Amino acid sequence: MTMQKVTNVSPAPMTVATPLKDVNAVAAKVNEQFPGAASVDGGSLIVERAQSVPVARLLRDDPSLGVDYLEDITSVDWPDRFDVVYNMYNTTRQEGPLRMKVKADKADPVVPSLVPVHPGANLMEREVYDLMGVKFDGHPNLKRVLLWEGFNGHPLRKDWKEAYFEEEKKPYDQRWPDGKLVRAEDRVPYKDNIVLPPGFDPSKYTAPGEDNVTLVDADALKKGEIRSDTLVINMGPQHPSTHGVFRMRLRLEGERIVDLQPVCGYLHRNHEKIGERNAWLMNMPYTDRLDYVSSMANNFAYAIAVEKLLPTVKVPERAEYLRVIMAEFTRIANHFFALGQLLSDMGAFFTPMLYGIEEREWILDLFEMSSGARMMCNYLRFGGVAKDPPDEFWPLANKLVNDRLERAIDRFDELIAQNEIVLSRAQNVGVLSRADALAFGTVGPVLRASGVPYDVRRAEPYSIYDRFDFSIPVGTVGDVYDRYLVRIAEMRESLKILRQAIKDIPGGQQYNADPAMIYGGPKGWQLKVPKGEVYGRAENPKGSLGFYLVSDGGTNPYRYHIHAPSYVNIGALNVMCKGQTVADVVIITGSLDIVLGELDR
Repeated sequence: MTMQKVTNVSPAPMTVATPLKDVNAVAAKVNEQFPGAASVDGGSLIVERAQSVPVARLLRDDPSLGVDYLEDITSVDWPDRFDVVYNMYNTTRQEGPLRMKVKADKADPVVPSLVPVHPGANLMEREVYDLMGVKFDGHPNLKRVLLWEGFNGHPLRKDWKEAYFEEEKKPYDQRWPDGKLVRAEDRVPYKDNIVLPPGFDPSKYTAPGEDNVTLVDADALKKGEIRSDTLVINMGPQHPSTHGVFRMRLRLEGERIVDLQPVCGYLHRNHEKIGERNAWLMNMPYTDRLDYVSSMANNFAYAIAVEKLLPTVKVPERAEYLRVIMAEFTRIANHFFALGQLLSDMGAFFTPMLYGIEEREWILDLFEMSSGARMMCNYLRFGGVAKDPPDEFWPLANKLVNDRLERAIDRFDELIAQNEIVLSRAQNVGVLSRADALAFGTVGPVLRASGVPYDVRRAEPYSIYDRFDFSIPVGTVGDVYDRYLVRIAEMRESLKILRQAIKDIPGGQQYNADPAMIYGGPKGWQLKVPKGEVYGRAENPKGSLGFYLVSDGGTNPYRYHIHAPSYVNIGALNVMCKGQTVADVVIITGSLDIVLGELDR
């Protein structure tokens, strides 16, 4: 059996002057092929609705543009229209983002689907349809994805009100009338504020079917009363191998998978609507709950995005180093946990997982020292971090980085990498080709295991990552085994970054001392963010976590959208599982390292 190895590469960072940076030049190139199809507004490429598919194809196929990667799709509800927003990149030259927008009518919002050009648009367009009500003409399976089919309305529209609606924006004025606490549930009791569709009768409601497949009765099949070549089974939503409340609807021929449909949304709580009610800073602890294994890194991505809208805010040097240190410790903790879970999925119940969890606990000790919490850290602030770690932090951090963690990674890899069962279960299983990994917009270790050297820390450097020497591990086959190898190699690269960061961290303030910032005054938390829009992202352990934010200049986001790595990675699950067995589905899903808090939001 051929042994696989990862390759460490160091792609050049994005250059300042790139073709995609000059949106006017991109528009001119588009208009050469499709006269009048493109214009520029506020740094975005505005594309005529009828031309959006051929323009997306031109952006992808023209070698001078090479926009081969559609990372995110979302939409904005304006008083007179909907904007569908696409954030796109060139992964070969490490360029982007190119923000493309297509305008849709307010009364009947319909735009062409980009699934024929970018298959990864499938789930993202379904989310926009589900939550914002924009329809995508030509979509192969346009139905709700996070809410149930009978849900009334589209909750991210500005005119949609939740059952316990109080006011548009927090802090609510009516929460403390006369200085007395009144629970919202007492003021707006359930049922008095529910809006049902006209003529809706619950007793006559019939849920729509999930697809046109006839379900087979298992007892009848066993007795030989039914002869069928294919059958449909559901794995989940309550199933140990789905890593949370998640369902996979499998169509089988014998043991072989011929189709797989991910079914999610069981934990959906409309995080983005909550985020638009919240003040900017109030969202920081909510990001802890996305990928609850990686709260420090989630804070980092959100802080970066908001700070892009705050050009006058300068993050102190010490705070930058602290952010990087917390993010890289998070990556190691996450990967130990993920690989332990993967081995449990293969049948090595708990022993490898406990080896990984033991190391993670040491790292969580550091987080608790710094933030007061092990998982829901809420540690970062706009312009810095909440507080400086105590003196006890540094001896333990040094011990972990320079001694313990490297030995732990070596021991884990020595026990696992050449294990006969691991090799037979993981090699050439769940293969995702390089082309499919890009086409489906996969991110993080899943993308890199398929041979794409794309890492946001290099492609679009943020914070102080451009100062550190580290490589990007990539796989050669794109199977479950490569995803294991890439995560092991990424832990070693994180240690390399940590050694440099801990050695070089300067003294000084850990947060911006500007009195306008959060710690500067009694109402600093009512920060007003200048008017504008931005897509900010960070390379989280599970992949690129992005925040698309729109500010109207007030104290709350006008639009708050999250690009969740777990969500986009399940979009490629079908491709990885076709032709595999039911038992393989379990470890293929495990190799994606999904977290349902982030996936469902």
